[in-house]
Amino acid sequence: MRKQRLDGPMVTRAARADASILDDDSRRVRLSFSSEEPYLRSSWFEEPWIEVLGHKEGEIDMSRLQSGAAPVLYGHNRWDRADHVGVVEKAWVENGRGYAEVRLSRRAELDDLWRDIKDGIVRNVSVGYQILERTLVKQNENGPNEYRVTKWLPMEVSLVPIPADATVGVGRSGDADEHRMFTITDLNDEDATVIKTATDTPAPTQPVDENKVRQEAAEQATRAERQRVADIRKLVREHKLPETLADTLIDDGKDINAAREAVLNELVRRQSPESSPGRVEAGRDLNAERFQRGIENALLHRYDPQNFKLEEVGREFRGMSLIEMARDYCEHRLGIKVRGLSKMEVASYALGLEHRALHTTSDFPYILAAVANKTLRRAYEVQARTFLPIARRVTLPDFKPVYRTQLGSAPKLEKVLEHGEFKRGTIGEGRESYQLATYGKVVGITRQVIVNDDLDAFARIPSLFGASAASLESDLVWEQIISNPTMGDGVQLFHASHGNLGSAAAISVDSIGIGRAAMRKQKSLARKNADKQFINVEPRYIVVPPELETKADQFVSTALLASQSANVNPFAGRLQVIAEPRLSDPGFTGYSATAWFLAASPEQVDTIEYGYLEGQEGVYLETRVGFDVDGVEIKCRLDFAAKVIDWVGFYKNPGA
Repeated sequence: MRKQRLDGPMVTRAARADASILDDDSRRVRLSFSSEEPYLRSSWFEEPWIEVLGHKEGEIDMSRLQSGAAPVLYGHNRWDRADHVGVVEKAWVENGRGYAEVRLSRRAELDDLWRDIKDGIVRNVSVGYQILERTLVKQNENGPNEYRVTKWLPMEVSLVPIPADATVGVGRSGDADEHRMFTITDLNDEDATVIKTATDTPAPTQPVDENKVRQEAAEQATRAERQRVADIRKLVREHKLPETLADTLIDDGKDINAAREAVLNELVRRQSPESSPGRVEAGRDLNAERFQRGIENALLHRYDPQNFKLEEVGREFRGMSLIEMARDYCEHRLGIKVRGLSKMEVASYALGLEHRALHTTSDFPYILAAVANKTLRRAYEVQARTFLPIARRVTLPDFKPVYRTQLGSAPKLEKVLEHGEFKRGTIGEGRESYQLATYGKVVGITRQVIVNDDLDAFARIPSLFGASAASLESDLVWEQIISNPTMGDGVQLFHASHGNLGSAAAISVDSIGIGRAAMRKQKSLARKNADKQFINVEPRYIVVPPELETKADQFVSTALLASQSANVNPFAGRLQVIAEPRLSDPGFTGYSATAWFLAASPEQVDTIEYGYLEGQEGVYLETRVGFDVDGVEIKCRLDFAAKVIDWVGFYKNPGA
């Protein structure tokens, strides 16, 4: 059997209700909402298929319906409050059907609906659900395939005015085809034996692996939670609101819709006159966004005037010291009278450390953190990383081990004689694995930093962190080359059996010609030697330590013209030089001042792969009001990993 894990949207299925009135006063009703009747479904993305909702133990997750909070809707309308007509109070499975006890609202506008239910006029029920896993049980050549939904989550129950309509993909399958014969492929047979059977013949189902189902459900929940947190933090950052708001929304379990509403309310509150007590200057825009942008721009321009131009919004803060900015912020954004306060007290209020400031949320620490983040990101991005041309970047969803398969070429095609059969072949493969790791440091912005007007503390130091993060990435990537690691086949990266290790020689036409020939002759992986095929790898880069950089530049230069054909350099202008100081650094195992390398483009063949955590590409900062320091803590974090995937794209010569 073939199982398919689905993370799709909520779908619906309609049925006739087996409804009975339990209590007229409280408007409680018992009804059935699902069964194992086959339904014909279709979508924009797939061919039509026959769907059977599983009702065996472990196949239906009743947690939402049994929580007491699942809604009863009218027509699956989740968006209109008027169509939220009740709540599911109890749900269970009995004799292959899903049942529920629901309580309808006693709102006056629903009186007519309640009368129609009692009179048997509104009788149709539909369930909205999410498919978590489905299993292909019949593969039909002349009709839609049949799937059994082996894991699904009911989300809501709806009253609907008409039965499901087959033309929109949620109706019952017609009776006309009840006894039609289809050609069925037996999915358990590797040779795909074709047999004849009828559509109404019960298909065997594979037992559900409960541990696997629970594990997959947990993984799905983890992904959803990670996405919720990332979306909320992005929303708060985009509107330049404090990270504490994001923390609160996340801790309270708010979804992204509720978070949007909270952010909107906060923006309205901050722009109201009551949120900005204190002295008001004529002609001065005192809204939070302008304040934040102005202070941020003025500080960035003061730190690096060449790369951060002074904008109009930052001119009114130009020339101010940090303590003067803090004083201005306390008066106009927090409504605190700072006349007569010491510098240390002003700094405490601006950072939100004083108890008298606890009635409001100070954004000043996050303005300083934004400055630190931009200086860090700029230093990170401008740092030279010589590995980029020979490596491929990926995004990884989590910290689990990643397995990369080296795909060999398909087996050689063989001539098929008339009336002959096509023979089966296999694809060779190898496996390399690696996983993300987290690197980081914490620095604090204290009250002393503001009082002393120490711009370097949250601008220069984070920029050094940015450069350090970029340098760490280079260390991890180049270590994969320099240390000559053992590959998945148990052989070192550069080895005679891999065909990518040459005899010691200096850079010359002859030695590089030998290296190019070796790369050209590399063959694909295959289980049979007869199936191995030439990959024809072409070297694109010559990688050298600083000691050989000048020699390499001369070698590939097109400025030198040979007077005789025997002296022509065929590699001039065809190889790009990459000079990397780590190659000859004693801090790396296997370093050498004479060894040089040839490398192919990652677009042609797998070389080195480096990855970041999804949603956290590159180096990032996180901030919080400190407990260990009397101020704000800034945490620099990098989630990164690198691994050589295949050896055919590299060639090493020990040099002479």
